[in-house]
Amino acid sequence: MNDYKMLPEERLATWGLGLVFSLRMLGMFMVLPVLTTYGMALSGATKPLIGIAIGIYGLTQAIFQIPFGLISDRVGRKPLIVGGLLIFAIGSMVAATSNSIWGIILGRALQGSGAIAAAVMALLSDLTREQNRTKAMAFIGVSFGITFAIAMVLGPIITHAFGLSALFWGIAALAIAGIVITLTVIPNPSGHILNRESGIVRGGFSKVLKNGRLLKLNIGILCLHTLLMSTFLALPVAMENAGFPSADHWKAYLVTMLVSFVAVVPFIIIAEKKRKMKQVFVLCVAMLFISEAILLCSGQRLWMIFSGVQLFFVAFNVMEAILPSLIAKESPAGYKGTAMGVYSTSQFIGVALGGSLGGWLFGLSGVSAVFLGSTLLCILWFAISMTMKQPPYVSSLRIELPESALKDNRLEAYLKMSTGVNEVVIVPNERSAYIKIDSGKTSRAKLEQLISSYQPQLAYS
Repeated sequence: MNDYKMLPEERLATWGLGLVFSLRMLGMFMVLPVLTTYGMALSGATKPLIGIAIGIYGLTQAIFQIPFGLISDRVGRKPLIVGGLLIFAIGSMVAATSNSIWGIILGRALQGSGAIAAAVMALLSDLTREQNRTKAMAFIGVSFGITFAIAMVLGPIITHAFGLSALFWGIAALAIAGIVITLTVIPNPSGHILNRESGIVRGGFSKVLKNGRLLKLNIGILCLHTLLMSTFLALPVAMENAGFPSADHWKAYLVTMLVSFVAVVPFIIIAEKKRKMKQVFVLCVAMLFISEAILLCSGQRLWMIFSGVQLFFVAFNVMEAILPSLIAKESPAGYKGTAMGVYSTSQFIGVALGGSLGGWLFGLSGVSAVFLGSTLLCILWFAISMTMKQPPYVSSLRIELPESALKDNRLEAYLKMSTGVNEVVIVPNERSAYIKIDSGKTSRAKLEQLISSYQPQLAYS
């Protein structure tokens, strides 16, 4: 039966895994708006080392996330998720008990080492049916944005009230809560589903890395998170220098996030519904350039700082929404999961670069050097983005094939002739067809019907 309504087990898996993912990311991001101001009181702290402390988790996350995803295929999703959260909790405890910047750096490195994102998405694939998987993954994506906004507000509030050590203890508690949810709430899968839409294809990296369109998008997410980390190194100090106390920074982040969430909607509609993805993408890079230029020129004028921050987060949140969509559109059929793995790795490399390079510039010549470096990076990114082409407006599907269809090697050609089908790859050992479609012209239901009624002698008569 082709039922598009989520089963209770699917809803439980989606909400549970969304919560686990959010708790981890909440713990990761809460440190971002406070470490520059409160971290300088730590023993041995310097501005470059603060930058390393902010970005080091990105380096370890980039190193471990793809291997951990592949390992989960062998040891199981839940054991790896629990192990990753345990490493994350230990890293948080190391940071909480340290009075030195080096202890914070070690703790943050351990936090990033508990890379569970790929395993979470793989478990979500195991626990949801094909027709509901896109909805489930979209829920995870939305939870990421909401979590980021909450972290920007909660981090300064908790740190001002209880101190940096208490913040890290709270983060450790969030990780432990994630372990409890994983073990008690999330259903156990009946088995592993081989799904190239969410999983990594062994040996498929060369196909993804050689794709020029994907390469530009990977450079894009790298630049975006480099800008995020470097900007947050300088921003708290810039606001304090303009007379806005650190205890009140959460108010600025709250207003900024609320406005940006509302402002994102028309951009997404224009990009997706009006099919102007490239135009919106280039506009957002230009907005990031303008925001960094405003911050560079703001001096101690608080209204300019707030204006720059607001513009930055409107563009940032739009980019966070459309970049994964672009990856899905540009990835070859059957390689979406691999493309997303490379994309996520690029993102975390950007985190590491933003922290280390931003910290170096911060130590070299203060906040103005950081904003200047970010402005120059935006110019480079804008030049690259202008060379992008309009993406194909397609969606990725995985359809399980009946035994009769697997025995016919002409099904792939037959599906390619169907209206709205752009690309087809059939993988017999996975009993699956990976199809890229124009959802305005066809749908999963139509293709499933086409496959179920397929008769080779009639299809080619």
